[in-house]
Amino acid sequence: MFFLFRLLSRLPLHALHNLGAALGWLTWLASPTYRRRMRENLALAGLPRARNAAIAEAGKGLAELPKIWLRPKEEILALVARASGWEHVEAARAAGKGILYLTPHLGCFEITAQYLAARPDAQGATQPITVLWRRPRQDWLAPLMEAGRAANLKLAPADLSGVRRLMKALRQGEASGMLPDQVPGKGEGVWVPFFGKPAYTMTLAARLAEGGAAVLLTYAERLAYGAGYHVRFIPLSQPLVGGLNERAAIINREIEALIRLCPEQYLWGYNRYKRPSGAPEPPVSP
Repeated sequence: MFFLFRLLSRLPLHALHNLGAALGWLTWLASPTYRRRMRENLALAGLPRARNAAIAEAGKGLAELPKIWLRPKEEILALVARASGWEHVEAARAAGKGILYLTPHLGCFEITAQYLAARPDAQGATQPITVLWRRPRQDWLAPLMEAGRAANLKLAPADLSGVRRLMKALRQGEASGMLPDQVPGKGEGVWVPFFGKPAYTMTLAARLAEGGAAVLLTYAERLAYGAGYHVRFIPLSQPLVGGLNERAAIINREIEALIRLCPEQYLWGYNRYKRPSGAPEPPVSP
């Protein structure tokens, strides 16, 4: 499998995206559960018209992984055709702040941390970034994922020791990154709305922001015809205030706004509303 990934990584991005679009449609046709979940999630968000594009984009997200994980750092950096909001990154670095990057399942979420680890600031320095890493269920995928991410990033396991590493990185003025819309395990989340329906939402992002780190939303939009990516850095539109539930709800609303900027590239087939084993029952929607 590693040999196949190596071969695929050498293909141009447009070829990978063409293959990925076909893969997306094959997945859609082959899985009734996937079709149902995507339809339901899009309907909840009021975005059913994004379905066809979202099917193809989900496949592209898989097909681009070999290139993102296995090509040299310089080549990955060159895939980013444009970056908007970089001034927010530089301002936080200049102030000596740690930066917490919240990257939802939107666009090419694998390239954002790689880009951040590789791009220097105005003084030519790069900022180390620590990201949570959860071992995939498929054993064959683990060494590929680890090799691709560990080359440029600091990996922290998705457990208490990993949380401590994220906190330490932020205290030292470094960066940490996570997928804030990933369903957490029992005891690690709260039920708050996401597109109007209760979703078990991680509290970690809200807790890490308590230390005074700058919080930036970021995603990498896929450009048409394999032209690369447009990486965006966006500050929160409102401060994270209130109790833990309120802050988690604010983060969900910020993610919703981000998704609406590029709805066809969100991973609508992700089981966002599942109840983890041992987690409390979700509240009944009014």
